Amino acid sequence: MRLNETTRIYFQQHAKAVPGALSADMARLADHPEDAAAAARLSAANPYYNALLRTTCVPTMIQGGHAENALPQHVRVNVNCRLLPDDTADNVVATLRRVIADDQITIALEGRPVPSPLSPLRKDVMAIVTSLTAQTWPTAVVTPIMATGATDGKHLRRAGIPVYGVSGMYGDIDDTRAHGRDERIAVDDFYRGVDFMYRFVKELTK
Repeated sequence: MRLNETTRIYFQQHAKAVPGALSADMARLADHPEDAAAAARLSAANPYYNALLRTTCVPTMIQGGHAENALPQHVRVNVNCRLLPDDTADNVVATLRRVIADDQITIALEGRPVPSPLSPLRKDVMAIVTSLTAQTWPTAVVTPIMATGATDGKHLRRAGIPVYGVSGMYGDIDDTRAHGRDERIAVDDFYRGVDFMYRFVKELTK
């Protein structure tokens, strides 16, 4: 478990928007990244927080056996891992071998991820986002977030070009359909997001 600049500020800011014990644990972790107890409570409270704190691996496909009434001679499991930006495939494989602790199980990489550095949190970019957000959504708390999925931005980061994913699109927290059936956002949220992006690009390129 470890924090980087983005996730530390995320928990620091997000603590202002959540209640009770969650807020206390987030604020504690932001100030004391070594607090394993606070990290464990956050990880148990929400799988998303867990994915921000560590590399995660989960079995996604299992193949094995040839008949319903016979023990399988071979089993193949695909394990999908989402690596923290500073983690390596070799470290993940070594960890899996240590945890499984069975020399009859072979672990092989289906693809080797290419590490890429984090984008530094530029104050000029954050200042513009914060200012425009306050104008459009006065009660919103602005916080950077580290994506837990894939992004083509890694190729630009490897070339020394910082990348920031700013959308300005709001959605209904009780009607999240991203990558799901009938993916959608409200019409008003779409047009506010377009206006936000227009003003953001204008401010950024002055």
